Amino acid sequence: MYLTTILGNLLIILAVSSDPHLHTPMYFFLCNLSLADICFTSTTVPKMLVNIQNHSKAISYGGCLTQMSLFLFFGCMDDMLLTVMAYDRFVAICHPLHYSVLLNPRCCRILVLVSAFFSVLNSQSHNILILQFTCFKSVEIPNYFCDASQIFKLSCSGSLTNNLFIYLITVVLGLFPLSGILYSYYKIISSILRIPTESGRHKAFSTCGAHLSVVCFFYGTLLGSYCGSTVFHGSKKLVVASVMYTVVSPMLNPFIYSLRNRDISRILRRLGSRILGTQDLGRTLN
Repeated sequence: MYLTTILGNLLIILAVSSDPHLHTPMYFFLCNLSLADICFTSTTVPKMLVNIQNHSKAISYGGCLTQMSLFLFFGCMDDMLLTVMAYDRFVAICHPLHYSVLLNPRCCRILVLVSAFFSVLNSQSHNILILQFTCFKSVEIPNYFCDASQIFKLSCSGSLTNNLFIYLITVVLGLFPLSGILYSYYKIISSILRIPTESGRHKAFSTCGAHLSVVCFFYGTLLGSYCGSTVFHGSKKLVVASVMYTVVSPMLNPFIYSLRNRDISRILRRLGSRILGTQDLGRTLN
């Protein structure tokens, strides 16, 4: 699954980079999302594989904080980039004549940098609070990676402050982006319904179908993971919910975009034909 995630997202980046026709804001954000997915999965899975190989579940305190920080950073990047991509589809469908002005290359880079800024803010705010903890009830985390919510539960410090902090971060970096996505799609659907022809409505909606599928799966697995951390204490079901969020979701994103996006499908088929043609030529020369 890990190799599938890496190869699938690398293929998306390669496909977009190799075709000048795909050098547009939508595919620029998609490349950044694929890169964030690669890094997001790489913060947890390699360590898990090493632990399985060595028959060990240990991780150092510094390693745990590093893993948690990177996990929060790239997880938040996914969240923010999905919001930016929803804004991209909103402008493309609702304000097509202003698309090139509102989403010029400079604006696209700024949106990615703003996403990175909020991701750093999310990651480091968790780090600063956890570094204040003086003791823990246990040194065993009931998950296969250093999950911030589980670390907070192990703290001997007052749980009220920790819970207030978690709720604040959830509202600012969770509900606000989700609200932006919902508002964007509300306006998108309203605009699509005003298109007089069925073929026009289908064409307009097909441009955001892949993104909508990824958003539903991302937030669905995220909600399942955090509901699981609340309901299933120390259970294998918690690990299963976490795997769905941290491994399965990034793995499926390239498949969703390649199946539901004609441009990506076309470029991937062309790349596949080139690779097969090169192999056939090599066999002929041999």
